[in-house]
Amino acid sequence: MEKRNKPYIQHEEPGLKKYCACSLSRNLPYCDGSHHGTGMHSYKVEIETAKTVAICGCGSSKNKPFCDGSHELLQET
Repeated sequence: MEKRNKPYIQHEEPGLKKYCACSLSRNLPYCDGSHHGTGMHSYKVEIETAKTVAICGCGSSKNKPFCDGSHELLQET
């Protein structure tokens, strides 16, 4: 995804969500299909109940597509 030092905070309704994994999307954090031909795939997540989620923006989360706070460590270096 686009390298940024904070997550994308999104309120999501139930349903299948496709989050960008390549940073080429013009609709971040969502996938718009720009990855086609790169060998990459979107992160597909089934949201079961309406909730607010934090989607990784720095690319360093170990829980992608969700933020795990790794961007805080990047800011320290």
